[in-house]
Amino acid sequence: MASRDPRADIVDTDPFPQPKIRRIHSSESSKGNSMFTIDDLQNMFTGKKTTPQPTGNKKIWEFSDIEKQHLLLATAAFTLALGFMAVRGLGGISTLGINTWIITLLLAMPVMLFAVGPAFILHEIGHKLVAKKYGCWAEFRADPKGLRFGIMLSFFLGFLFMAPGAVMVSGLLKRRYNGYIAVAGPLTNLSLFIIGIPMWVLILGITGSFDLTNIPMLENGSRAYVDGNSIIWQSMLVDAGVWWLSANLILGLFNMIPWGPLDGAKVKDWNEQVFYGVFFIFLVPVLSMFLGFWSPTALLQNTVDYIF
Repeated sequence: MASRDPRADIVDTDPFPQPKIRRIHSSESSKGNSMFTIDDLQNMFTGKKTTPQPTGNKKIWEFSDIEKQHLLLATAAFTLALGFMAVRGLGGISTLGINTWIITLLLAMPVMLFAVGPAFILHEIGHKLVAKKYGCWAEFRADPKGLRFGIMLSFFLGFLFMAPGAVMVSGLLKRRYNGYIAVAGPLTNLSLFIIGIPMWVLILGITGSFDLTNIPMLENGSRAYVDGNSIIWQSMLVDAGVWWLSANLILGLFNMIPWGPLDGAKVKDWNEQVFYGVFFIFLVPVLSMFLGFWSPTALLQNTVDYIF
C-alpha cells in the first residue's frame, strides 16, 4: 500500500490521521479500580467516558497449597544460609573449631528464622496483599537457582546474597497501582523496624538479657550461645533483636535499588519523589550504621537501661 505524499498537506489535511493512544497507566478504569476491562480499552479509542462504579470486596488473604510450599522452601533455605553466615561460613571452622561451629550453626538458625524470617516473609506478603486488593492474581514463587546460589555463597564465603523468589503478579495494572504493589514490601520492612524497637526493648528488658555479664565471646567477635553444657539464651535473644532491626533496614534498602526486577525500579517508574523519599529513609540509617554512628545493639541496650 502506497503512503500519503506529505506535500498533499499543503492543500488538504490527512483524512486518515493516526489515533492518539493514551498510556494504559494514565487514568482510572471506568469501574473505579485498578484493572482495565475490554470496555475501558474501547473507551480509550472512542473517547467515551463512563461513570465510575464501586466494586465488591475481594478475598485477599488466601494462599494456595503450592504457594505455601514455595514459601516454606524459600524460608528454610533462607534460614540455612543465614545460619552459615552467622558462623562465617566454612572458614569459621578454623576459628571456632568444628564442635563449636556445628553447635553455633544449629542454634543460630532458629535465631535467624525468628529475627529475619518475618522481614522476608512479610515483605513478600505485603506485595501479595496489595496486588490482590487491586484485583490481581498474586502468589509467591521460590527461585531454586537463587536459593542454591545463596546457600553455596554463605557456606563457602560466609557472606549472604540471595534472591529467594518473588511474588508473581498477573493483571493489567496502571503504573500507579503497580507502584503501590512494589513499595508495599519495603514499607512493610520499615514498619517492622519501627515496631521492633519497642517490642525488643520490652522483651530484652523483661528477660534481663543485657544484665547477664561475662558472656563468653567467640573468636569471630560474636556472642557465644553455649558455655560449657549450658545454652546462653540471653545471647540468642539479644542477637535476635539486633538482627530484627538491621535485617529490616538492609532488606528494605536493597529492594529499593532502582535496578532490574527490584522494587525500586517499579517505584521510580511510578513516582520519582516517592522513590527518593523511601530510598533515603532506608539509606540514611543503613549508611550511618555501617559508618559506626549508631548500632542496633547500642540502641536497644541504651533504651533498656533507660526504661528498666
